[in-house]
Amino acid sequence: MSRMHSKRKGQSGSRRPLISESPAWMPMKGDEVEEMVAKLATDGLRPAMIGLTLRDQHGIPDVKLATGKTITKILKERGAKQDIPDDLASLMRRAVSLSGHTRENPKDNHNRRGLQLIEAKILRLVKYYKDRGVLPDTWKYSLETAELLVSR
Repeated sequence: MSRMHSKRKGQSGSRRPLISESPAWMPMKGDEVEEMVAKLATDGLRPAMIGLTLRDQHGIPDVKLATGKTITKILKERGAKQDIPDDLASLMRRAVSLSGHTRENPKDNHNRRGLQLIEAKILRLVKYYKDRGVLPDTWKYSLETAELLVSR
């Protein structure tokens, strides 16, 4: 399969081992992991950072194997629902950062093109989430709204 914004084929990536149950050496049980996820979310961490923290500091390789649910599903059950999805928010953070760079360096055409590609990905994701009902139909992306949403 080729890359989205390139004429080249992509590099193959690594995959996780196919295991269906939590390892025996894992230090916590499923309900303890859910409590830890809820605690880290109240501390203000995003779901991706929660997963990294659990992996690196607490020795939990995979939350889904331990609990049977994803981090976002656990947070949704606990009532800590996000207003915009995590992948869209991270793309918006990248766009805001890159737009600041292109304002300071207006002749940097390579990164200006990168900003266009990131914004194209954002618009595709917005369309996808509107079709699925995750975002309201009136939600619009602009760089100014992204700066407001990311700065919170």
